[in-house]
Amino acid sequence: MRRNPSPTVPAFAHSAQALFGPRAGGSQPGLIAPCVHRGGSKTKGFTLIEVLLATMLLALGLAMAFATLRAATATSQRGEALAQRSERMRAVEGFLRRRIASALPVGFAIDESTGTPIRFIGEPDRMRFVADLPDYLGRGGPYLHDVVIGNDGDGERLAVSLSMVLAGAVVEERDQRAPEPLVPDLEDARFRYRGLDADNRLGEWTDQWEASDRLPLQVRIDIRSTEGGAWPPLVVALPQAASFGGGRGEIR
Repeated sequence: MRRNPSPTVPAFAHSAQALFGPRAGGSQPGLIAPCVHRGGSKTKGFTLIEVLLATMLLALGLAMAFATLRAATATSQRGEALAQRSERMRAVEGFLRRRIASALPVGFAIDESTGTPIRFIGEPDRMRFVADLPDYLGRGGPYLHDVVIGNDGDGERLAVSLSMVLAGAVVEERDQRAPEPLVPDLEDARFRYRGLDADNRLGEWTDQWEASDRLPLQVRIDIRSTEGGAWPPLVVALPQAASFGGGRGEIR
């Protein structure tokens, strides 16, 4: 009995060819053709216009940041300057209020025409009176306060000079202090005074205090500075005005 011959290679190759396809180039069947990826990849870069646009946006952002920083710094500086002006204004007003309110009916000179002691001189741009000096400003005791509105060569200013008073006269000291500037950047200022009229009623404000032997009832100071503008009017009552005539003065 004759056996069936085994399958030949061409038959197996035919089966492989049916599964995997023929070999490239028509060569021998039975070998799997390599898979070749023919599609290539291309990397896309930035164009010059895109780089310039990004640079412009970055510069714009930096400029806005610096502008915001400068504005914040300027606002802070203006706030500090305003606080300093307000503090100086309060300090000057407090000093003047305390000094004027502590005025005493003490003479510092003699009126030669009448022979009466001069206790208060009030003019539109100058005011003189005697008050006790605090220890932190000197030796204490009665001192003549000479508050003057004038020009010192560098501009208008409000200043005060202090001189010791002894036995109804001004005593010149060796270490006489120079006038202390209170408002160096003065633009305008005025002193006004108020006392009792002929009917024993509170009179009108006047630029000149005529009764030099008596104290006025009230003193008003109007100040305008270059940087601070118009200050609130400072009105001070003199408690010691009840002595020597009760604040009566000639009003014109």
